[in-house]
Amino acid sequence: MSILENEVRQARAERVVVTGDTLTVDLTDGRTVSVPLAWYPRLVYGTAAERNHWELLGDGEGIHWPNLDEDISIAGILLGRPSAESQRSLQRWLEKRKVSARQAQSPTNLPPQQDLVPQPAS
Repeated sequence: MSILENEVRQARAERVVVTGDTLTVDLTDGRTVSVPLAWYPRLVYGTAAERNHWELLGDGEGIHWPNLDEDISIAGILLGRPSAESQRSLQRWLEKRKVSARQAQSPTNLPPQQDLVPQPAS
């Protein structure tokens, strides 16, 4: 294994900032790495709140966005690897998000209303 490969594998994240067009990661060794958000379509399609809700994986070797079902490795960022998700997979994910959003807004998902007329005591 080369020194570079070892350095990439040992890199760990400690802070993540996502803006409208950039993913920036502060590493534990003092480096800061920024990549285009366009590399990660799920982050692009996520809301600001979803993008800002992230968790470090392991000891910081990756980042997980639970609401977007997205995982990105620090090694992948350092090696310049954008998302490998296929267009078909992304389209299925987007459709699922649309369906979930419609269901969340649908009145059929509301709990049944209780009878407001008092019932006689037995």
